[in-house]
Amino acid sequence: MLSKDFLWGGATAANQYEGGYNEGGRGLATSDTKTNGSLTRKRKHSFSNENNEIIYLNEKDFISYQYKAVIDEKMYYPSHKAVDFYHHYKEDIALMAEMGFKCFRMSISWTRIFPHGNDETPNEEGLKFYEDVFDECLKYGIEPVVTINHFDMPLYLAEHKDGWLSRDTITYFINYCETLFNRYMGKVKYWMTFNEINLLRGYTTLGIKEMTPQKYYQAMHHIFVASALAVQLGHQIDSNNHIGMMLAHILTYPESCNPLDIALELKASRALKYFFSDVQCRGYYPSYVLQQLKHKNIEIIKEENDDEILKNGCVDYIGFSYYNSGVITTREDATQSLGNGISLTHNPYLQESEWKWPIDPIGLRISLNLLWDRYQKPLFIVENGLGAVDEISEDGKIHDDYRISYLKDHIIEMKKAVEEDGVDLIGYTPWGCIDLVSAGTGEMKKRYGFVYVDMDDEGHGSLKRYRKDSFYWYQKVIQSNGEDLD
Repeated sequence: MLSKDFLWGGATAANQYEGGYNEGGRGLATSDTKTNGSLTRKRKHSFSNENNEIIYLNEKDFISYQYKAVIDEKMYYPSHKAVDFYHHYKEDIALMAEMGFKCFRMSISWTRIFPHGNDETPNEEGLKFYEDVFDECLKYGIEPVVTINHFDMPLYLAEHKDGWLSRDTITYFINYCETLFNRYMGKVKYWMTFNEINLLRGYTTLGIKEMTPQKYYQAMHHIFVASALAVQLGHQIDSNNHIGMMLAHILTYPESCNPLDIALELKASRALKYFFSDVQCRGYYPSYVLQQLKHKNIEIIKEENDDEILKNGCVDYIGFSYYNSGVITTREDATQSLGNGISLTHNPYLQESEWKWPIDPIGLRISLNLLWDRYQKPLFIVENGLGAVDEISEDGKIHDDYRISYLKDHIIEMKKAVEEDGVDLIGYTPWGCIDLVSAGTGEMKKRYGFVYVDMDDEGHGSLKRYRKDSFYWYQKVIQSNGEDLD
């Protein structure tokens, strides 16, 4: 059985859930320039060019932008309102408590605390907002699990300080962390430094003009150092702090027993996942990365004590997301290229979601075992779930049996990893426990939550909250500590 103190809950992110982008002294973040999109229409960032004309750049072009970010009043930017947790936090936390949440994973908006990122003093109104949120959680016995940086950064640092390419950004980030650790001591003990640190969007691309491999690895080095320093600082300020990393664990399989497929899958796993967790869990650059850098003539510029910082700043636990798996192939007719000679193809053994994500519950058990075997550190599933179109039926209810089926199958495999394989697992927080904006497409119709929010893809709606069928199912799961899944 799962531990009696197992952390059941749900997960959100400020830029997809919070809203209130220009309230309470909050400054602009990079996510605030990003428009909505769809499965067929990519989200874009808005800028003005040298002629003060508003232009829109997709994620690829954004990497090398040479323009000033602007907000176009004619466009819809989902992060500006999201689903307005800023004004609904008491109602939402009460719903979480009704489900029986033991924890709530959320993120803090850096610009709500430091509007420009490098301000001399923090914004008290922003600090008070999160303090009120934490107090509301603790009132119900809900443990806050806080991501310090989730896919964005202060727009000012991106435009004026070269984002994470600048060594100065480490200083600004640690000042931000120190403020959080001190202010919320005794209220928050579970922290994660960077969300899905192995995904490009939101970190290494921000503020970096004309991205090159050299710049990418240099920016990543600064992020690794910042995370390690945050771990050390958090432990110094409060020995009760548990500070983890967060990895997007996209499980990959070789397409066949062809040694070429197997070798390519090994390369993909290292490049897409384990490089990042190896540094944060082991405290040094793995030899396979050092060899790659050498062959590419890339030299990371380090300060004298950087290696010591990494060594002494290993994380306490591994938080990770798991939604689906992929199949690595060497065939030239692959359906999707990930770059660096790595391609994905269709898995004929799995069904797919409406957004073409393979549904692979057994892959979660495999992922748990791979991470546990590799690091022997406590694990925390901090994102898992099914994005789907939910509709209010004629009886006024939302019947999302498909979501219940998805989560049930994944929890079954999760429990096998703990009870049969001996994996040390802290908790489970499905993604978007209350409907929020999709990060990838900027849509509302791609819903994950146990609670339906009345809002459409253009931000129209009453924001009224409705309990889905999965709400009552998850309530029963938590109450039985995962024993009653029917």
